[in-house]
Amino acid sequence: MKRHSIAVAALVLSAASAASAASAQSITDQYKDATARIAKAALSDSAAWNRIADLTERFGHRISGSQSLEQAIDWIIVQMTNDGLDNVKGEPVMVPRWVRGAESAEMVAPRVQSLPMLGLGGSIATPAGGITGEVLVVTSYDDLTAKAVQAKGKIVLFNVPFTSYGETVRYRSGGAVAAAKVGAVASIIRSVTPYSQRTPHTGGMAYDSTVTKIAHAAITPEDADMIARLIARGETVRVKLTMSAQWLPDSPSRNVMGEIKGRELPNEVIAMGGHIDSWDVGRGAMDDAGGVVVAWEALRILKRLNLQPRRTIRAVGWTNEENGMRGGNGYRDAHRADAANHILMIESDGGVFKPQGFGFTGPDAAMAMVQEIGGLIERSIPGAGAITKGGGGADIGPIMALGVPGMGLNVDGTRYFWYHHTDADTVDKLDPKEVAQCAAVMAIMAYVVADMPTRLPR
Repeated sequence: MKRHSIAVAALVLSAASAASAASAQSITDQYKDATARIAKAALSDSAAWNRIADLTERFGHRISGSQSLEQAIDWIIVQMTNDGLDNVKGEPVMVPRWVRGAESAEMVAPRVQSLPMLGLGGSIATPAGGITGEVLVVTSYDDLTAKAVQAKGKIVLFNVPFTSYGETVRYRSGGAVAAAKVGAVASIIRSVTPYSQRTPHTGGMAYDSTVTKIAHAAITPEDADMIARLIARGETVRVKLTMSAQWLPDSPSRNVMGEIKGRELPNEVIAMGGHIDSWDVGRGAMDDAGGVVVAWEALRILKRLNLQPRRTIRAVGWTNEENGMRGGNGYRDAHRADAANHILMIESDGGVFKPQGFGFTGPDAAMAMVQEIGGLIERSIPGAGAITKGGGGADIGPIMALGVPGMGLNVDGTRYFWYHHTDADTVDKLDPKEVAQCAAVMAIMAYVVADMPTRLPR
């Protein structure tokens, strides 16, 4: 009995010594071999790109409330289950349902020309026969204020060239309210993009309950500039805008997810992903099927390599990011009770182009740890390991507000806003090698944080 007790004590001491030694090792020393294996496996094929293609071409666009969105979620649940992921499920969320309907824009004077257009998400319809009006071009909100007297009864065109998304998108979100305040009968914007091949861009907009609602749409930069030049030459430009958009009752949807369950601390979770919904144009390959798939593919890579971390890693496809944020808010509400055990949230919603690292929001002690992981990433994928201050994403923002550290995948965004919210958001815009690199960096970051002996500080 005494000899047995001594043996047990020796085993306990040995285990404690091993744990202490692991803690003393640097993150780099502990995980350099595993991260090299992850990168090699991720870059060995085009599985992630192929899955984006399959998902987006099988179901097309996935706007909230649509049958295609729910069919895509059903398919993901089946595929995640087939991949052997743990705890695969859809968590119910009610989502808004805006339907575009038939729409068109046409310049009717000084000559007739069809104008490619897209109604902005949330816009009301025009009267059944459309609305025809003289166009007033403005270049800013200040310019609209200066021309307020001229705006009454006209269609205001915000011809504001792209500077940055954050700056220029203000005219998409608030243009209808500003135009209505000065008596406009409708408003149109120059699409929010730095580059165009006569491709209009949609996106969300909002109304003010104290201001008359008017229809709000986007035309191409080429046509916005043409109209501005015609007016500058003394022509009167008239446009007919026809839209039949409507809101329908909220519909049931789901946040879809699957996991690799942690081997020691399964209740501690690293969650990562993107949003599974898209606008109702294109196929939502960059925005944001790619973000969902690279997180999902990261788990498949770890399973293939038999790398089961201490903590659970969860891949999530949030619903309704584009026009309601019900998915991100619903995830926070469903997991509020276990928010303290969410170790890190990671979002990919900038297109899965060449990865450049992550932006991170969390305490300095955690920042130092993820920067060391960034160094590991850099060894395997040069140019992809920079960790900068400030990061997150729309879907993870609600649970980050409860104190959970968060990060957003940074990628080369040169071409993202060329295709963003357009019919051109299709998988051919993505490079299979870059998509694989995104899956690799997501897998490395999530795995190391999930497996480290020390929990990421908060």
